[in-house]
Amino acid sequence: MVSKHLLLLALSASLPALSAWAQPVTVPTVPVGAGQAVGSFDIEGVLQAQQQVTVSAQAAGRVLLLAVKAGDRIKAGQVLARIDDRELQAGVAGGDAGVAQAQAALLQAEQSARRTQDLRAQGFVSSAAVDGVTAQLKAAQAALQQAQAGRSQATLARGFATVLAPFDGVVLSTQVEAGELALPGRALMTVYAPGRLRAVVQLPASRSAAARAATLVEVTLPDGQQVKPVQRTELPGTDAVSQTVEWRLDLPVAAGSSAAGNPAAQPGQPVQVRFAGGAAVAVLPGLSIPAAAVLRRGELTAVYAAQGERFVLKAVRLGAPQGDSVPVLAGLKAGERIATDPVRAGLADAKPASP
Repeated sequence: MVSKHLLLLALSASLPALSAWAQPVTVPTVPVGAGQAVGSFDIEGVLQAQQQVTVSAQAAGRVLLLAVKAGDRIKAGQVLARIDDRELQAGVAGGDAGVAQAQAALLQAEQSARRTQDLRAQGFVSSAAVDGVTAQLKAAQAALQQAQAGRSQATLARGFATVLAPFDGVVLSTQVEAGELALPGRALMTVYAPGRLRAVVQLPASRSAAARAATLVEVTLPDGQQVKPVQRTELPGTDAVSQTVEWRLDLPVAAGSSAAGNPAAQPGQPVQVRFAGGAAVAVLPGLSIPAAAVLRRGELTAVYAAQGERFVLKAVRLGAPQGDSVPVLAGLKAGERIATDPVRAGLADAKPASP
């Protein structure tokens, strides 16, 4: 009995400590504010070749030889692949036979026309007979021209069995392997000219005005080299889904050549683009939040928004960070309050602190 009383006394003494431990975690919040005025901003882009083509098959047949692989440098006219041309050679042989047959028919028509004309001169045949053989001669001449055109077409088609490089460049990728069936129009490989590159950025529509006003645009290549584009092109229209505008920044030929010399710099590689300067400080419209309030988990970018006495996780789409702030492109409204510490706000007993 005494032991029970002692246990109750011990539990009573520990209740204050337990109640203090069970207190909910209070997390400070900040309101989602208007976008701040900035003089420059950075955004990620991607390298793209100004001259890039997909080399496709123009003849049907098995790929006998694939002479290049991704990353190989090629010269204009270099053999890239060979396609089985036995059927095409048969077509050429058939064309040769057709020409020979048409030549024999033409020779016979010419001889017949000469004999008929001689007989007409002697009065043994009528003018109608001369007209008939003359028509046959013209038909034979036309048949020869048709046969020669068919042979030329067959010869041209046989030439398509050897795939040649269209210009000096680099093989970006190959889409077939030796032994596969090639059909007219099927892509064999993609090649590009390394000396002419451009940076392509998908700029939020809200920043287009600031980008136009920028007096300095600088592209940082994958090897760390910083270059200024020789031309800026803003494509017309805004993507209806992402609300972005595509900007193309043509790089100097020297910069493109040096980038091509670096295996890490090629079409598809990321670059950093900075827009800066202007007659006045550019004001980026929209919303902004503290960068520390953003929770990133794999592909998820979110914040904890206060709703009454609890926090709710909200996915957001953000722009490039601007110092300690980051612009909000979608997911939040002005005036909403978000947790400044997303880790603590994610606890089960977390609650927003009073503003």
